Amino acid sequence: MEYRPLGRTGLDVSVICLGTMTFGEQNTEAEAHAQLDYAVDQGVNFIDAAEMYPVPPRAETQGRTEQYIGSWLAGRGRRDDVILATKVTGPGQMDWIRSGPRLSTEQVTAAIDTSLQRLQTDYIDLYQVHWPERQTNYFGKLGYTGSAHLGVPIEETLTALDRARQAGKIRHIGISNETPWGVAEYLRLANTQGLPRVASIQNPFNLLNRTFEIGLAEFAEREAVGLLAYSPLAFGTLSGKYLDNAQPARARLTLYERFKRYTGDIAERSIGRYVHLAREHGLDPAQMALAWVNSRPFLTSNIIGATTMDQLRSNIASADLKLPPAVREQIEAIHASQPNPCP
Repeated sequence: MEYRPLGRTGLDVSVICLGTMTFGEQNTEAEAHAQLDYAVDQGVNFIDAAEMYPVPPRAETQGRTEQYIGSWLAGRGRRDDVILATKVTGPGQMDWIRSGPRLSTEQVTAAIDTSLQRLQTDYIDLYQVHWPERQTNYFGKLGYTGSAHLGVPIEETLTALDRARQAGKIRHIGISNETPWGVAEYLRLANTQGLPRVASIQNPFNLLNRTFEIGLAEFAEREAVGLLAYSPLAFGTLSGKYLDNAQPARARLTLYERFKRYTGDIAERSIGRYVHLAREHGLDPAQMALAWVNSRPFLTSNIIGATTMDQLRSNIASADLKLPPAVREQIEAIHASQPNPCP
């Protein structure tokens, strides 16, 4: 397993991070523990969660993901073997979380305390803002209409996180679903107000959505705010398992209609070309897609998720796959013919 620096924190994280948003919905507690056991035994030292997980978010299941990780930590006694990341929920239609989540001082503090209880730990290594307080371009939103309303200021959120850091509840801070302006503002506040520097940015990145390369990749490289790539398989579509209208049992897009981001005719054509390329070179399509993400110079860690142990084994094994130059060149050719079909 390869390890890379997490920003300027002094921590090194595995290039594969275990994403856990299926824990408590598609995966039982026993299955979650089995995934954690296997991943850590394979050298994965980085685990990512969120207070709103599992997904799809529901009042009945909210918090189960952290609970399952917490019961694993308590049962295995391996807290020192993992770098644990979780997130505070941004504003949205989830009234069951603190009567409507915001990124205010009070809510950030309450979120951290509750996550610590569920995770059965005294500290969180990387605590992330799940998405911005302000209305801006995230979750695939295109176009920009402009808005003077920022909601809770970033400075208030970052100050609350700093207090939690000083109290020993969290060690480092990350952001997620952010824009270049947002990254710049977090860094500006760190430089001018003496607040902590963000260590990472968790945004979507895959063969169908390379928008991170426009603006954010330069921040990641020059300012050491490395990418934690989520949806590296585009909700599993890049495995090819949904091609030709297939609906495999227990698969996310089969179970939940809300996941539309990586579907449609244009997406289908691009996916088909990537899958054909992989098979032409004797590669597993999912492993090729993951290995390509792993190879990006601005990547800190690639957040994989799985519902079966076979998927998990295959995804983790992508860390050892180096794509031949011919494959990389053809990936770029496919991208150039239809850039970012699913931003």
